[in-house]
Amino acid sequence: MVGSVVVNDSVVLLQVIGKVKPPAEEIEPAEIPTRSAPSGSENGGKKEIVLGRNLHSSSFRITEPEEDEELTGDCEAYMASVLAKYRRNLVERTKHHLGYPYNLDFEYGALSQLQPFSINNLGDPFIESNYGVHSRQFEVGVLDWFARLWELEKNEYWGYITNCGTEGNLHGILIGREVFPDGVLYASRESHYSVFKAARMYRMDCVKVKTLVSGEIDCSDFQAKLIENQEKPAIVNVNIGTTVKGAVDDLDLVIKLLEESGFENRFYIHCDGALFGLMMPFVKRAPKVTFRKPIGSVSVSGHKFIGCPVPCGVQITRKTHINAVSRDVEYLASRDATIMGSRNGHAPLFLWYALNRKGYRGFQKEVQRCLLSAHFLKGRLRAAGIGAMLNELSSTVVFERPQDDEFVRKWQLACEGNIAHVVVMPNVTVEKLCVFVDELVRVRSVWSSGGEISPPCIAAEVGRENCDCLLHLHGQ
Repeated sequence: MVGSVVVNDSVVLLQVIGKVKPPAEEIEPAEIPTRSAPSGSENGGKKEIVLGRNLHSSSFRITEPEEDEELTGDCEAYMASVLAKYRRNLVERTKHHLGYPYNLDFEYGALSQLQPFSINNLGDPFIESNYGVHSRQFEVGVLDWFARLWELEKNEYWGYITNCGTEGNLHGILIGREVFPDGVLYASRESHYSVFKAARMYRMDCVKVKTLVSGEIDCSDFQAKLIENQEKPAIVNVNIGTTVKGAVDDLDLVIKLLEESGFENRFYIHCDGALFGLMMPFVKRAPKVTFRKPIGSVSVSGHKFIGCPVPCGVQITRKTHINAVSRDVEYLASRDATIMGSRNGHAPLFLWYALNRKGYRGFQKEVQRCLLSAHFLKGRLRAAGIGAMLNELSSTVVFERPQDDEFVRKWQLACEGNIAHVVVMPNVTVEKLCVFVDELVRVRSVWSSGGEISPPCIAAEVGRENCDCLLHLHGQ
């Protein structure tokens, strides 16, 4: 079943006394007249975000219960009507979801019995606070599983379940900054925006490193920038799958260059593995992300490949590092070592349940299926004359940006400059990919005048060999 926590249609078929009031607004926002522009038409090849264009223009009003609400039930009926319509909208939008790395194939009905409880894991996962309604037993079980996956002994790691992947990056980079207060943060230009947010929040010197066409960090430029700042320690963000192209930075080469450039024992590496951090361990011949290498922390998202219904993530670091950021808090009868204070206690339950149901073998099967489907999609796009790229260790297929904004919104595609991408997740079937490609080919035929298609050049973004424009079609 797709995206189901508690599915019970009877909830929205309430039998109430009195007339049912219609929702104040429709689910779909009113259309805002827009002009379909060619890919990369504004601001040097980038489409600008126009205020008032991509924002929701409708809302569901809050109604005050009438004095006779217990007799009429009007308010309950109104809310039931809104929720039923909203659920239908979610079902429809889930059917056309391809651009963001969320696994929408999950079933957590067994956990519905725990919904009535306010579960809060405030404070350190390993120190029980005075608040007794928590799920630390489940949280530590999940952390133990990830520590084993990344080869860090139980008595040598510390970690916690975060509210999202961004929090994992904020925490990992914060530890690096506390270990090396005068350190310089190095991150490739294609790193997630939260890495640069961390640099601004912590007032860190940040050096952006060039990338290869694949999206992987350019290690030649990385070494040159290291030498420019040799007097200060290095705090390095290594991408285990970049946001747009799914590129994996060469961790071993990064470590080698740090040591060769005079940074031995003066560097901290955070691995941002939001999506592929959990996929790579199950890919044959893939380089290993392991604490047997001199890395400081690893973070992954729980709502991406695993498929949790709420945003969450996992952050693991070495126990020797955590004292640099932790403080005792008497009010909690615990220790403050996390970014957030209150933490969602339901998230560990979802993670624990998913890990138990799937295990290593289950994840391995899903990873292989995603990679095969991604290769299938790339092949279908290239056969249709559409430029496309797929990195070796990735399930993210990059292709020319559709010039139809309605098509982009329908399939919820993530776009950047001249390119867009589809992230093939466990819930994405081959049948859905076929429907997507067929529709893309159909609407693409109307984008150019005279009915002749002139594919845009995306060689700068994906490489000449992956571009199908007239200039590069025959390998020029």
